[in-house]
Amino acid sequence: MVRFSVLEPWQDPRGGEIERVRIDNGIIALEVLSLGGIIRSLWTPDRNGERKNIVLGCDSAEDYLAQQVHLGAVAGRYSNRIANGAMEYQGQRYSLSVNQATNCLHGGAEGFNRKLWQLGTLSDGVRLTLKSPDGDMGFPGNCTVQLDYRLVGNNLYVEMLASTDKACPISLTQHSYFNLDGNRSDTNTEHTLQVDAKTYLTMNDVGVPTAIESTQGSDLDMTVATPMSVQTQRAALAATKGFDHCYVLDNPGADLQRFGCLASPNSGRSMTVYTNQPGVQVYGANFLQGTVAKKQRVLADHQAVCIEPQMLPDSPNQPHLPGASNVWITPESVYHHITRYQFDAK
Repeated sequence: MVRFSVLEPWQDPRGGEIERVRIDNGIIALEVLSLGGIIRSLWTPDRNGERKNIVLGCDSAEDYLAQQVHLGAVAGRYSNRIANGAMEYQGQRYSLSVNQATNCLHGGAEGFNRKLWQLGTLSDGVRLTLKSPDGDMGFPGNCTVQLDYRLVGNNLYVEMLASTDKACPISLTQHSYFNLDGNRSDTNTEHTLQVDAKTYLTMNDVGVPTAIESTQGSDLDMTVATPMSVQTQRAALAATKGFDHCYVLDNPGADLQRFGCLASPNSGRSMTVYTNQPGVQVYGANFLQGTVAKKQRVLADHQAVCIEPQMLPDSPNQPHLPGASNVWITPESVYHHITRYQFDAK
């Protein structure tokens, strides 16, 4: 049984209202905004059964629109980076919004994280829908997106479908910042991360993939649960001030496959992630410093962890990458992303 609470809406300073709804199945609960498909709060129990909010968020529309770190939002049309803000399909070249170095990052300057979505309810969650017009941030085609957040026992399911009337690359991801000790905790260093993926993408100095390498014996090897504190100690992570790397799953059938587990020995909480996506970006919140969050608290670097299932970055320009053959969604096909977050405590 999922209980729904409609909360007082916020005024969008750009015009209109931002809807807010809380859903609770007695085990986990979340608050969702119609702005950006944002998960503002996510409450899960610790080893003593005490529920705390484990994601970072803001207290107002103004603060969400001011921050640049995608707190809790859906990134799209194309999450992560497209090199040089450009791509080509069947002889047609497209110029995209450039908003990070030379790249189009997370869909551009006015990506899905800043859009007003339509918000409705399901029997076990909420459904948000968005219509992105042809040419939005340079992307071709009128794109329709459906986003479901569903609570099933101790699981949060995130499922996204998208279609377009012109061929367009689509990659959507949920960009929540998790701190399993509760959102008042100021560090992720004692969290442990364990990753099943056996390969990862090396990158150039602006985060564009250059090769696929084995994790075995490398600084990206997280086969055994390892404290997040290593992200400031391992040489390969120095250039990005910590984890900001895409792991590659061996999942050609796009099955719901285990990626790994984030855990906190302090609270006993753990979050195991399963996804049908070919890649998962792990980001250690390396550039969070200065962001204003709830209660006007100023966030610090390495205060949380993002685990972002997605198509591989720059796949529209690198057809050899795993999953790239399916990255251009045509009018005859449908984009489908499903991720399951399993919350446990011990």
